[in-house]
Parts: sequence; C-alpha cells; structure tokens
Amino acid sequence: MNEKPAFIQGMYSRKGNGLACPIPFDPPVTYTVPADKRAQTIYFRAGNASAELICLVLTRGGAPMRYFPIGAKAAIHVPLAVVEDLEPGSRVEVLMAAPNSAETSVVLDIGFLEIA
Repeated sequence: MNEKPAFIQGMYSRKGNGLACPIPFDPPVTYTVPADKRAQTIYFRAGNASAELICLVLTRGGAPMRYFPIGAKAAIHVPLAVVEDLEPGSRVEVLMAAPNSAETSVVLDIGFLEIA
C-alpha cells in the first residue's frame, strides 16, 4: 500500500459569529483528497489564542464531521481513534464558531493519511 501524509497547517484569524454559527475562515481552510486516493484524518491539533471558548468544526462536503471545542488561551491534541475513509475528491473544510464579534487566532495542525 502506498501511504503518504498530508496536512493542514498554519495560523488563521477570524471574527466570531456566535457559538451556534460556525463560519469558514477567509480564505477557506481546506484539504481535498486526490482523485486517485482515499484518505483518513489521523490527528487534530489546534491552539486558541483568544480569551473566549471557540469550537472548530471539521466538515466533509459541507456537512459537519467532527467538533473540537477549545478553551480560552488553550490547545488540544486529539489522536483520532475512530477514523473514516474520505473518498477520492472529498473536500474537507475547517469552520470556526466563536462568540459574536470575538476576534480569534487559531494555530492548526491536522494530519491526514492518503492511501492509494
């Protein structure tokens, strides 16, 4: 089996629109599975620099897949024990929910494994 790692990594900022209203980053934070492979999300690491609780939502094809609440000025590392296959061409996007008008800065490191 040919396996290859892929990542979403970086620092992203956004103003909140309410904890019940996840919104995309601008520009969008996405990963698309190559057309000739399938992939699995292996781990999710994130840090929240704001003084407010936030929630990051990992979506697939626009539908929520996983929710990751992160406390104020806190970080999380989640090695995913339950992994699902992401089909070829699947688009994964990270959305952010935060209290209305809260300015947030997030550090992301999300690991995927592409499988031929």
